[in-house]
Amino acid sequence: MSVTRSMDKSSALEYINQMFPTEASLSGVEPLMQKIHNEIRRVDGSILAAVRQQSNSGTKAKEDLAAATHAVEELMYKIREIKTKAEQSETMVQEICRDIKKLDFAKKHITTTITALHRLTMLVSAVEQLQVMASKRQYKEAAAQLEAVNQLSSHFEAYRDVAKITELREKFKNIKQILKSHVFSDFSSLGTGKETEEANLLQHLSDACLVVDALEPSVREELVKNFCNRELTSYRQIFEGAELAKLDKTERRYAWIKRRLRTNEEIWKIFPPSWHVQYLLCIQFCKLTRTQLVEILDNLKEKPDVATILTALQRTLEFEEELAEKFGGSTQSKEMKSDADDMDNGESNSQSVSDIKKKYEKKLAAHQRDGIEEKDGHKDYSVPGAGFNFHGIISSCFEPHLTVYVELEEKTLMESVEKLVQEETWDTEEGSQTNILSSSMQVFLIIRRSLKRCSALTKNQTLFNLFKVFEKILKAYATRLFNRLPKGGMGLVAAATGMDGQIKTSERDERVICYIVNTAEYCLKTSGELAESISKIIDPQFADRADMSEVQDEFKAVIVKALVTLVLGLETKFDAEMGAMTRVPWATLESVGDQSEYVNGINTILTTSIPLLGSLLSPIHFEFFLDKFASSLGPRFYQNIFKCKQISETGAQQMLLDTQAVKTILLEVPSLGRQTSGAAGYSKFVSREMSKAEALLKVILSPMDSVADTYRALLPEGTPAEFQRILELKGLKKADQQTVLDDFNKHGSSIKRQTMASTTIIEAASTVSAAPTIPSPSASGIIVSREDVLTRAAALGRGAATTGFKRFLALTEAAKDRKDLPFRKLFNA
Repeated sequence: MSVTRSMDKSSALEYINQMFPTEASLSGVEPLMQKIHNEIRRVDGSILAAVRQQSNSGTKAKEDLAAATHAVEELMYKIREIKTKAEQSETMVQEICRDIKKLDFAKKHITTTITALHRLTMLVSAVEQLQVMASKRQYKEAAAQLEAVNQLSSHFEAYRDVAKITELREKFKNIKQILKSHVFSDFSSLGTGKETEEANLLQHLSDACLVVDALEPSVREELVKNFCNRELTSYRQIFEGAELAKLDKTERRYAWIKRRLRTNEEIWKIFPPSWHVQYLLCIQFCKLTRTQLVEILDNLKEKPDVATILTALQRTLEFEEELAEKFGGSTQSKEMKSDADDMDNGESNSQSVSDIKKKYEKKLAAHQRDGIEEKDGHKDYSVPGAGFNFHGIISSCFEPHLTVYVELEEKTLMESVEKLVQEETWDTEEGSQTNILSSSMQVFLIIRRSLKRCSALTKNQTLFNLFKVFEKILKAYATRLFNRLPKGGMGLVAAATGMDGQIKTSERDERVICYIVNTAEYCLKTSGELAESISKIIDPQFADRADMSEVQDEFKAVIVKALVTLVLGLETKFDAEMGAMTRVPWATLESVGDQSEYVNGINTILTTSIPLLGSLLSPIHFEFFLDKFASSLGPRFYQNIFKCKQISETGAQQMLLDTQAVKTILLEVPSLGRQTSGAAGYSKFVSREMSKAEALLKVILSPMDSVADTYRALLPEGTPAEFQRILELKGLKKADQQTVLDDFNKHGSSIKRQTMASTTIIEAASTVSAAPTIPSPSASGIIVSREDVLTRAAALGRGAATTGFKRFLALTEAAKDRKDLPFRKLFNA
């Protein structure tokens, strides 16, 4: 085996070379050959033994297969034999049991027949007894007998075609009809007074109710309906007469039905509780009352008296609530009581803004009442709480006639607003931290009271109409705030917004303007909360239409106008200082000293006004104010340099010193107001605008031979007309200017020209005055659109992409095109 494994691992040649590497090793060839022959003989023997064994196995397998086939055949024979014997056994069993099955069927049929005959005997006897009981009006016994006959009759449903059964069923039907007629006849005496004379009548009728329960459900419904109609007959007669068929007699209607329910307690006891007779009577009463009230309201020749209709409606709502509590409970009264408590709590702290806001939050959390169902549909209203809603069953008929109430509320609210505005001190109370006018809180307080009154009466169309009145009231209040602002205006912001004329504002005026801004912001927020609160309680069909966006636009317009007015007021204060700047003899100054007096004046104005504004305005409004202030004063100071007559080199140096001082003062404005949230953008803009003024003065300081190059380098957006004005400020005569201008014009092709800006500046520079007036857009035709306003802002040095000015446009864009808004005045001459 080792030799074989070696042969497998390498070729024969390699193996031989390995075994006999030298000639001396060839002496071992014979022993090796002998080993190989022995191995071959051994392998041949193993192969022969295996072949013999395989031959014997094949013969044995054939014998085993033949034996298995024979066994299967024997098994199949035995199975067929068993099946045959089983069939024979089954046939034998069927023959044995055939007679037994016949006897079983016979027994079953006999038993069924005996039972049917027994039940038929019982049915015949029961029908006869029921007939006797019906004739004698023995209702208690007849009710039990009816149940028995009904049960017995159910066993004969399959024998309808049998003549005897048909006869019995017809007889039973006639007996039930007789019982029905007797019961209805006996009940007809109920309520006529006989029950007091005959002591056993009520018990007799109580037994009759048992019979009605045993009859079809339609009999009970008919009996109850007839009884209710009979009960309401006297009601129709009393309240359809001319004397009581009036709106002011409505309360007596409800007193009548409550008295009827109370005095007839003995009668109600005869009816089973499951019949709910009082409940059904009240439903019929409500429907009849509604029909009569609709007729009364429709036939009124004049508008109903508000007090009368509100009293009738209030009593109706109270009656509906009593019915809802009596027949199934009511959550509405609890909700209305919670609403009322919330409103009362708010009224007791009317001067506190936090309390008022808390009151609104509570209103938002109030649950919305289910809508009034106008149609009965096909619901089963025979059971209390099964779907019938007493709320609104009568009161909804008042809805179309409550316009007089809404008109009265509108008149009252408008008079209250006028009175509040007249009594307004335009100042806040001592110790108040809100900086809001008290009249605004009072306006929302009276609106809340009005809402409370109306929501207690109705939450449908009338409440929505009152909501529209609230819109009118708030718009009127916004108009009063708008009109209280100082009138007029001038300056660059005035030119950009279309407001002309001067605005002189004192410290008190500035306080009032800030109070108006804060008040308008408070009204803006609270009006939205009011609309959301109303949408929660009003009928769902009006919820989406409860929107105060138009009112909020009005207050936004007031805020924008007030902030612009603050800027215009400061502009007016600067008029004297700007005039003083132009009157300084810049051409004859001998030396450069400290900053000029007009700079001190500017500093005094800002240190007086800015701290007040910063303490009263919110950060966002103060940031808006800074944007408008920077876009006004920076360009104005630059333009004011051109209004000076002549500036010498010493004068230019002094003015440059003043410009840097003014720049420092302007950069400190956010710190003066103690609000630095928007200081970065403001400081960047002020630095850019004042740097233009510094560049202009450096051009004036430059030598005459290099003035053109300096101007192009420092003011690349300048114009030839502006350059000519600089030459005049340097004192160059007209005759000498032409040479410099010609040289400038030759190299001026690269200068960006802005026709609108240059026209404005030349117009301003041509008039040397202390307080210049810029023409209005309507007069000059310069600014007529949003794009023109942006262009004008660029001319002022702000740039068309200025964040502050774009925010200004965003606030005013929606309002300026509306003719009915106060902000429209900003865009009219």
